[in-house]
Amino acid sequence: MKKLLALAASAVLALGVAAHAQDAPDVVPIGAVLSFTGPLAEFGPAHENAVQLAMDQLNEAATAVLGGPIVNVVYEDDGTSPATGVDRARKLVDVDGVPGMVGALSSGVSVNVAESVTVPSEVVQISPASTSPLLSFLEDGGFFFRTVASDAMQGVVAAQLARGEIDPSVNYETAATIYVNNPYGQGLSNAFTTAFEARGGTVLAEVAHPDEPQPTYAAQLEQALGGNPDVLLVISYPGNASVYMQEARDLFDFTNFQYVDGSKSLELIDALGADVIEGGWGTAPGSDPDWPGFQRFVEAYEAVHGQRPQLPFMDAAYDAAAVLGLGVALLQIEGQEVTGPSLRDAVRRVTDADGEIVSIGEFEVAMRLMQNGAAVNYSGAASNVNFDEVGDVITPVEIWRYLDGGLETIEIRTADQIPAD
Repeated sequence: MKKLLALAASAVLALGVAAHAQDAPDVVPIGAVLSFTGPLAEFGPAHENAVQLAMDQLNEAATAVLGGPIVNVVYEDDGTSPATGVDRARKLVDVDGVPGMVGALSSGVSVNVAESVTVPSEVVQISPASTSPLLSFLEDGGFFFRTVASDAMQGVVAAQLARGEIDPSVNYETAATIYVNNPYGQGLSNAFTTAFEARGGTVLAEVAHPDEPQPTYAAQLEQALGGNPDVLLVISYPGNASVYMQEARDLFDFTNFQYVDGSKSLELIDALGADVIEGGWGTAPGSDPDWPGFQRFVEAYEAVHGQRPQLPFMDAAYDAAAVLGLGVALLQIEGQEVTGPSLRDAVRRVTDADGEIVSIGEFEVAMRLMQNGAAVNYSGAASNVNFDEVGDVITPVEIWRYLDGGLETIEIRTADQIPAD
């Protein structure tokens, strides 16, 4: 009799395990097109850490609420190259079958990936770092989003900084820009020039350089520095800027630079020496250090990696991954197939301004709310993540400096503190 009871108990247990396995959610592949090589190679590993942190937290919450993990990230290296980015994105869509992806970092890569791959394939794309104003005008069918603000705002703050409106000790009459020849560089250079000249300054030259790293930038520097500007605005990635800044110093005896997000880099400190760029000022789309979501992100990141996040857009990368993961969770809870179009709509629904606010580390709460049919409003590490009609968000703009061999935030300007032009 005892043997029969044991056999019966084993059968019930086996049925329970099988039922639980059947009830476990599907694991959906999510792509991440990041820059691990090329001029933005310094940023790729840091953004991977941020994306993976969000996905690990989402899977932990899904295991508690839904019975198993829901997402798996497939990482690809775009080489900071539009052609490579398109190739890697196409692999993610055609081979891995992703309904959505994080990336890219470079605006030039993001534009090409969107136009050639994600929009025609109806796959969601969320960039955490592509700031070109041109991206607001993509014909994207609602499939392109970004968790970082347009450079239309950064250009104004950079001009305010250069004209002495932020710190009177920094006040230039003339400027030149040297920029990476892609939508990011062009857009930010133009935005800065318009705002700088509206404030009475003169931009003597706007000089483009190729996306790909060059052995020398002497010709571009000759053009940019020919009018003897008071300051040179460095709108490039570390792999480019580290070369031409050394040449500006060694060939032209020029070291008065102002920086932006692309040139906010620990690599530049190593390449030029802290003494050369010590005290240099810059701007970047950033997060308010007093923003609760940013504080929670820093705490979570430090707990895993043993250090604070150092580079731009890591918080926005976390947010891009979080929004995609919450969208997948919502669709699975509702029993819907996870496709590009359904995920596009779900991304809007998990960032519903009228929903219950959930933040970093509250994914289990979010999933239980969704199980009960409640709307949720993900409030992220970088911003509220309330996408407008073109998929943009508003984040603050940071004023920062190279100080004591590192990077230091000086001030945060929120959207309502930044004039329109």
